[in-house]
Amino acid sequence: MEDEGVLLAATPQRLLLIDITKLKINPYPELPPLPVFKVVNLVEEGLPIGMRFFVRDSKLYMVGGKKPRVGLSPEMLRDRKKLRLDESFGYRGISPHVYVSDLTGGPDSITLLRKHPISMLAAKPTPIVTEIGGKIYVLLKTPWHRHRELPTPTFEVYDPSSDRQQWEALPEPPFRGAAFYDSSPFDVAGHSVVGTTLYVLAWSLCGDGEFYFSYNVNDKIWKFLGKSVDEVPVPYPLRPLFSGKFVPAYDDIFIYFQFQHLGAAWIPSDGSPTRYQVLTEVYGDYYLRDGYPQSGLVVELGEHEMCIMMPFLTAPDIPLEQLSDDIFNPTPLRSILYMATFRVEKLNSSDQACPPKLHKTDDASDVSQTSHHDNDVKDGTALKPPPFLSITCLSKGFYNLEAWGPETCDVCSAFFHRWGKKWRKHGGLPHLAFSGPFEKKGTRSHLTTKISQLKG
Repeated sequence: MEDEGVLLAATPQRLLLIDITKLKINPYPELPPLPVFKVVNLVEEGLPIGMRFFVRDSKLYMVGGKKPRVGLSPEMLRDRKKLRLDESFGYRGISPHVYVSDLTGGPDSITLLRKHPISMLAAKPTPIVTEIGGKIYVLLKTPWHRHRELPTPTFEVYDPSSDRQQWEALPEPPFRGAAFYDSSPFDVAGHSVVGTTLYVLAWSLCGDGEFYFSYNVNDKIWKFLGKSVDEVPVPYPLRPLFSGKFVPAYDDIFIYFQFQHLGAAWIPSDGSPTRYQVLTEVYGDYYLRDGYPQSGLVVELGEHEMCIMMPFLTAPDIPLEQLSDDIFNPTPLRSILYMATFRVEKLNSSDQACPPKLHKTDDASDVSQTSHHDNDVKDGTALKPPPFLSITCLSKGFYNLEAWGPETCDVCSAFFHRWGKKWRKHGGLPHLAFSGPFEKKGTRSHLTTKISQLKG
């Protein structure tokens, strides 16, 4: 790996500190537990579940979520229909609070979450969190919870660097207003950030289809763009249908999930057509065809190294005769996680015909193919465009997301946190010591400062 560090990942019920150096190439159906330094059980700590997080100025901030009642069984915590909230907490069990921990100490410091003195102006059970220009923007995903309309503001901003240290209400999105909302409530199904503009895909909960909106943080104005993704005035991979990140070494290479498909886009800064490449060597061979993929995340690990995380629901590992045939009380599906780490390099035009290479891991038996996506040729005609990237898989495989108990199949947030120099000289990983967050500043083109999508 280019950078030694720890991968912070939040599931609905837990905060995981993952040692990416111990990820291997695991053939399915092997389902080992994730290699973790530490696991924080949010329920046992009396904290809300389903929080999203952001990292700023060497601090981890976790926001929103729902506070379950004390004494619920693990099965009830996992089942959204059976989950009961502590209505004495926040707004009827929904949290407006922010919890913060220090990333400059050891693992105990990272996982010691304290309530921040400044809470959001309104509770948000499944917030959408994104950073634009150093400020943190939080948008309510869905307007209802258990048939109750949630309070306003549904959109607000926090500036960690400001002396005011308070949240500011922002204009309500049009899909929360009378013109749209009276005819149909909307769920935010996706978002992206390009420059200083937030793009939102709002999905009608009454079957009226999809609607696209934009919000510019400078003029604080929402605009309705239309009902087609083609109305979003940015390159296709940067529209809110996608979830991904730019490769830090390149301003124009974007790794993304579109639904369950993983690909790369080359977005030239001169306005030339975008080129695409399917990353089958990272994801295709390991796609779980008897499972149900959820929403995937892409995480930066270094200048050239990336990580993907895709939760899956699959059949429980129990005998068939023990499966419930009660349609009203079915046997719960099992939550597992596919993870892969890989290195990304641009190809020179002369390299496009190179044969695949092999990358060996520490275990000589673990071999991952690095492909240049050799063109399939039939009757002299190439069936797919020439590649522009060389991809070397460092690890890939499925992991048991329920190694520490039943878990909702979701990864709410993820972030790679780089070790500090004073910890590396003492041996790095075995000492479980951490320093400030990994941030690559000043490397983005005019297209974007950050691209992200989170699901609630």
